[in-house]
Amino acid sequence: MSTGSSKVSIYAAMAANVAIGIAKFVGAYISGSSAMLSEGIHSVVDSVNEVLLLYGLKQSETGPDEQYPLGRSQELYFWSLMVAVLIFALGGGVSVFQGIRGLQSTEVSSDPIVSYCVLGAAAVFEGAALTVSIREFKKAQSNADIGLWKAIRQSKDPSSFIVIVEDSAALVGLLVAFTGVWLSETTGDPMYDAIASIAIGGLLTVVATALVAKTKGLLVGESASLETRESIRTIVRSDDAVSDSEAPITLHLGPKDIMLALNIEFRDELSADEIEAAVRRIEKTIRGTHTEVKRIFIEAASVD
Repeated sequence: MSTGSSKVSIYAAMAANVAIGIAKFVGAYISGSSAMLSEGIHSVVDSVNEVLLLYGLKQSETGPDEQYPLGRSQELYFWSLMVAVLIFALGGGVSVFQGIRGLQSTEVSSDPIVSYCVLGAAAVFEGAALTVSIREFKKAQSNADIGLWKAIRQSKDPSSFIVIVEDSAALVGLLVAFTGVWLSETTGDPMYDAIASIAIGGLLTVVATALVAKTKGLLVGESASLETRESIRTIVRSDDAVSDSEAPITLHLGPKDIMLALNIEFRDELSADEIEAAVRRIEKTIRGTHTEVKRIFIEAASVD
């Protein structure tokens, strides 16, 4: 996924979250709803997250220098991990805390109509932001037949899939908040509104845990996809100068920044100049086929 597409998704989500967050806090103040307040906190956390993702994208575009010889592409993975932690600590934790406080209250929301209007408007804006995020994400997929969630699991670009997951969780949270407000109004028992707040916190905790697991793997160092590795191996072994080769070692430094190491055994009768020409030829073919491969290290050695 291109940086431009990622930024379009993030800006769309940020605009929606800032507007919706203000409306939610106003609605929570007027109605006194715990679930509405939790949703307001959710929007604030999401807005901060988008700022962090934009910062991570900007930092990841910094080129290599003496201190960072491989560039700073992994900055995006670090800040994506921070986003996941924030969702857990602020979004999930504060929502659960607010819900527990709400369980101790005996007052029902004073104006549920306000809550309904705010939640309805929020659903429209969140839905629009989610539509933009999914459209931009699908645009960048090389395989149009792959399902959305499978594509997200395989994606190496957290700036794109985090926004989709956030917006999806936000829509589910809005439904939970609506249900809590409606049950409290219908039964006259504020417990349901408080339970909805706790449920929203639980939802955010589950989402955050999944994102932490995904972004941790990227930060530690995931290999390129199996298809990419197989393609590279085919390119290497199809060269006439190669007699054998080990499986390529790949490492994602960023969504579009792969480091590649190859151990190739060349034919014994080749001269040093012929091996050098073969190395240049293999590198050129790999870079032409896989533009995301930025650095290639080739060792000419025997393969056991």
